Amino acid sequence: MLKLVGIHLEASSIGGLETCIEVPDWGLCFDIGRCPPTAVRRQRVLFTHAHMDHLGGIAMHCATRELMALPTPIYHVPRENAADIAALFEVWRRLDRSDLRCEILPCGPGDRIPIGGGRVAVPFRSPHRVPCQGYAIEGKRRKLLPEFAGLEGEEIRRLRQQGVTVSEEVDVVELAFTGDTVIDVVEREAAVRTARLLIMEVTFLDERVDVARARGSGHVHLDEVVERAELFENEAILFTHFSARYSPGEVRRIVSGRLPDCLRDRVHLLLPT
Repeated sequence: MLKLVGIHLEASSIGGLETCIEVPDWGLCFDIGRCPPTAVRRQRVLFTHAHMDHLGGIAMHCATRELMALPTPIYHVPRENAADIAALFEVWRRLDRSDLRCEILPCGPGDRIPIGGGRVAVPFRSPHRVPCQGYAIEGKRRKLLPEFAGLEGEEIRRLRQQGVTVSEEVDVVELAFTGDTVIDVVEREAAVRTARLLIMEVTFLDERVDVARARGSGHVHLDEVVERAELFENEAILFTHFSARYSPGEVRRIVSGRLPDCLRDRVHLLLPT
């Protein structure tokens, strides 16, 4: 299990094979992949798009939760896919002779989805070969008012005890997950650039698949990230969805050799264990 900026992650992602990013503390995951055993415990799934390596395990997730008498799963799906996913479940119910109870909730850019704990999921468009959307997870944080910046902690505590308002509640993007996308999402979506934790696909890393081919397949190439390094304001960035053509050792070597200093200490790699 990873822990980045205080957020625990149970995750697996290999391009074309499986992507499931679990956030256990929030009771949710992004995409379901083949439905890893740990993902069964997450009631809420935020789906980015309908490619098999991201959505293929949805019926298994639902059926296993039903078998274990867990609460009805909640599936947030792109509006473009909602009717087909509902039809898919009707077929599975006939085949499986079971209820497969679930909530299928269409959503898209412009929506704000309460997910518990005072957090809200905000979908945004991620350009890909098929309709795809990422999600920004917004939460509340206390921020010191500008007039008190620079004061020592003891002085701030004293002011609070005197009833002085020294901070305000602000919305903060705690996490952004791009789903499958081209690099344009970084330039288009402020939430991607400013999220405390950015989880971003970087499928291709070297000349074996060049930038043009990467873009043609709807994916990000490491060269494009390097070119835009100054745009990333995130505290931590998790690269995911590496092509299966790269071994874990190759991923480490190529990425560490290419990243500029302004990114190197903030970037983490999601690799098979």
